[in-house]
Amino acid sequence: MDNMVPHRKDRPQTDFLYCCGAITEILKFGSCQLHSGHKVLFLIIPGNPGVVGFYRTFMQSLHSMFGYHHPVWAVSHAGHCVPPDSMEMVEDVSSAAEHDVFGLNGQIEHKLAFLRRHVPRETSLVLVGHSIGCYIILDIMKRNPELKIIKAIMLFPTIERMAQTPQGKVMTPVLCHMRYVAYLPLFLLSLLPEGLKASLIKLAFGNIRSLDHTVVQPTVGLLSGDCAANAMYMGGQEMKKVLERDNITIKKNLEKLIFYYGAADHWCPVHYYHDIKQDFPHGHFTLCENGFRHAFVLDAGREVAKIVFEWVSEDLRT
Repeated sequence: MDNMVPHRKDRPQTDFLYCCGAITEILKFGSCQLHSGHKVLFLIIPGNPGVVGFYRTFMQSLHSMFGYHHPVWAVSHAGHCVPPDSMEMVEDVSSAAEHDVFGLNGQIEHKLAFLRRHVPRETSLVLVGHSIGCYIILDIMKRNPELKIIKAIMLFPTIERMAQTPQGKVMTPVLCHMRYVAYLPLFLLSLLPEGLKASLIKLAFGNIRSLDHTVVQPTVGLLSGDCAANAMYMGGQEMKKVLERDNITIKKNLEKLIFYYGAADHWCPVHYYHDIKQDFPHGHFTLCENGFRHAFVLDAGREVAKIVFEWVSEDLRT
């Protein structure tokens, strides 16, 4: 499996649609429409920024490791993608504002709406969350306990006390009090030619020796228009709202949950791992021994996919 060769089924499809009135990008490996023959769907809930293109290598690897049998989809966060020329950021401005679709609660409702509209009830789910995507998954499980979830994989989970983490202490003032100051440089960056943006991004990522170059173009998109502003707005709400761990939901779903914590994760200190493991001694909690960064998609998408494959493959055989 280390020498995976390109396969025609590795070609993904990208769809843009309105969900909760906001532009949403869906990256799909495998079947683009679900029907009764598709018993299992892998659905990726991203971190923040919720850009599905960051997960391309991770998704492609998962899809091929499972023999192309199960569709692997990722749903962007509302407003975290560049709309195609024929679409706007929001379908109805007043409705989007009223329901705060770009906020943290709005993003949770956005994922629930996507599941209702685009995933048949009989389809079993393997949910894979990254960072704040793990918090969103726990809320999905709480708000819709009828979903047929086989497993929920929590990669580098930010599910508690985000503002108290080392990175949270740095970013909370920026995201909550100085967000508008960042909008001007973001706007100026958005005016640059695409090629220059790509060069700047490669320069910024220059210290990552094994950089996955498929992340460069999605990052270019993030610097266009309102995407980064929407991501920062959501981030500010994360600092304010991700407080106590939802132990009730974790306890109810413990057998379905698999947590993977970073050993040097500034968004989720190691003592959070030890705390949750002590509170739930029978849960599945793993501390990374591979040195993967919180933003694993930058250079370890394939390696993390192998770990997820090992966790889930037995459940899909039974």
